[in-house]
Amino acid sequence: MLLDTNIVSYFYRRDTRAALYERHLIGQPRYIAFLTLGELYKWPLERNWGPQRRADLENYLHSYVVLPYDDALLRTWASLMASAKRRGRIPDYADSWIAATALRHDLTLVTHNPRDFAGVEGLKIWTQAPMGR
Repeated sequence: MLLDTNIVSYFYRRDTRAALYERHLIGQPRYIAFLTLGELYKWPLERNWGPQRRADLENYLHSYVVLPYDDALLRTWASLMASAKRRGRIPDYADSWIAATALRHDLTLVTHNPRDFAGVEGLKIWTQAPMGR
């Protein structure tokens, strides 16, 4: 399973929503997209975290397997975006890279924001979000 940034964030911040996902992920590799890593590296910069808090975040992120970009991912993203443009529903760039990573590696995307990925052809989504999210 590929974890969306919001899921990784829930675990890091010990958000109560993490409990919705924890038991389903026990024993599973926790994959994240390279883009998710970038989004999380941005937090300390935007929020002026001190050195210890930055180190804590970086240590925490070592528990995830980061899926890097490669030519196949770039082509998957290009196809996803071209298809979305034809349908008139272009996803947010960050979400498009996360979706492309899931598609490229044939992983189910675990997200609490399934609407962000609505209409991405072939994407398997798993969520515990209340209906309507």
